[in-house]
Amino acid sequence: MTASGPSNSGEVPTVVVRDSKGSDLLCFLEQLIPIDDCDYALLTPVDTPVSLFLLVEGNDPELIETIDSSEPILSVADVVLQEHDLTLVRSAVTLTISGELDEPDPEELEEENIDDDSETYELLVSFRVEDKEYGLYIPLDPFFVVARLKDGQATLVEGEEFELIQPRIESELEERELSD
Repeated sequence: MTASGPSNSGEVPTVVVRDSKGSDLLCFLEQLIPIDDCDYALLTPVDTPVSLFLLVEGNDPELIETIDSSEPILSVADVVLQEHDLTLVRSAVTLTISGELDEPDPEELEEENIDDDSETYELLVSFRVEDKEYGLYIPLDPFFVVARLKDGQATLVEGEEFELIQPRIESELEERELSD
């Protein structure tokens, strides 16, 4: 774990979290939550998270949940993003975009409710690969990552462990909110 403590300038500490495949993601430490003698961290990515969707005319965009980091689609996305001085980062948990994004004009913002969970996304770029159209979307809802902190390392909480610990973290956060 690479963490920098808060300084007088009000900087938020950062943590490098690693997933089970060995991929890393640099995140801001939002909350530290001790549960059962273990420290869990609620994190947000430093770079902008993005989701890849298949765009089919006349249908809702279809989220591509798993994609190999060497997939040709991502190579094309790299080229398209470079035209905007952005870099696609194949991080743990999610794809991220590094670089300066233009702040959208709230009046021009075209939000798309794409998912059944009614998450809201903004289209960043779209592109074609082998007669299919794809889009990289920025989630407009906060994107949180949960990691377990142990011996100076931050490990992504995934799968069954996440299913078990998520309700307990949410409960702890609700209690903190009520006591504020």
